[in-house]
Amino acid sequence: MGQTIIEKIIQAHSDERGKAGDIVWMGLDARTARDFGGANVVKNYQKHYGDAPVDDPAKTFFTFDLVTPANNIPYAINQQICRDWARTQGVKVFDVDMGIGSHVAIEYGLTWPGATFVGTDSHLNILGAIGAFGQGMGDQDIAFAFKAGKTWFEVPHTMKVTIKGELKPPCTAKDLTLACVGRLGASGALGQAVEFYGPAVEALDLAGRITLASMMTEMGGIIGLIPPSEEVLAFCRERSGRQDLEAIQADPDAVYTEEIEVDISGLEPLVACPPKPDNVAPVRQVAGTKIDSVFIGSCTNGRFEDLAAAAAVVQGKHIAPGMVASVVPATREVYDQMLRSGVLQTLFDAGFIVSNPGCGGCASGHIGMVGNGQVQVSTSNRNFAGKQGPGDNYLAGPVVAAWAALTGELTVPEL
Repeated sequence: MGQTIIEKIIQAHSDERGKAGDIVWMGLDARTARDFGGANVVKNYQKHYGDAPVDDPAKTFFTFDLVTPANNIPYAINQQICRDWARTQGVKVFDVDMGIGSHVAIEYGLTWPGATFVGTDSHLNILGAIGAFGQGMGDQDIAFAFKAGKTWFEVPHTMKVTIKGELKPPCTAKDLTLACVGRLGASGALGQAVEFYGPAVEALDLAGRITLASMMTEMGGIIGLIPPSEEVLAFCRERSGRQDLEAIQADPDAVYTEEIEVDISGLEPLVACPPKPDNVAPVRQVAGTKIDSVFIGSCTNGRFEDLAAAAAVVQGKHIAPGMVASVVPATREVYDQMLRSGVLQTLFDAGFIVSNPGCGGCASGHIGMVGNGQVQVSTSNRNFAGKQGPGDNYLAGPVVAAWAALTGELTVPEL
């Protein structure tokens, strides 16, 4: 019987064959904790393992990305707990200047196609964008992973999603992603891995793949795996130093729980209306909705390509009077690209607030929060009540968000 991508990845990291439904011990190529939960990982480690060394310091990391730099006492204390303990263990800290941990992992070659990576981030399944297995886990599980270098895991079943049609402007990868969320719903992939195929998926650049993979959590999925293109493989080889990397492919006779198609022929710009990510509608159906603020960033749409797309919309223009528009680049590397390319200047001139790298508003501790009665367009992945504050959030791509910033309302983007 053939194997799916996730079965092959887990089997390569286990002494057991590991077919869907099996519980196996899985070796880990990297394990991380972030500033939210990191201090609890340290406390659990010390409680259960004392001063014992971690399994492999070179594979163990902290990434600070939620409240960066700390703007409240609890986060300042927790971050320093992690720093102090990391020094005693010889563990590297990607500190408050570096950006979103999952993105940093890709940029710094800490993960690669076919790798396994766990941490305290519920959106570590973003790593499916490069064909790696990433998974968020609880504080005690990560403490154990630090000590043992492995974790137990139930091999998930897999569903296959094929995207039919081409992705055409003004639509972006976020519109393709929202089409999938709308089709599958909040639990359509519950507890499963998903493999994505089709010409539109193959044509996505790394930023677009990150957008699609990042919202698997909002479809209930364990991870969304996208077989890497040659461009993505070349990037991962260069960043990781592993020249022998190849894409992990499912066998022709792999067994799927379901095979579905999502037809994006004639796709138009979409939004996810409050209060759920799967409450998806065409922008034209809600056009004219008054918007108070715009947030562009997050692990879903904080790459340079996302910010450049927004800058192209607002070039030579200015945001609407009374509008609060903010941008948070995903990483320090993205911020550097903004500086060198002129994208930061364009956004600044248009009236945007541009912050340091990090998660942004969906972390409830950064730019992008909304108050009572405030309506926002956000490029993040969740719009549950209270997630970015008590106001309403419409989820959209950077192009739709930029148009809303200019007009003060939800507007169908012009070509």
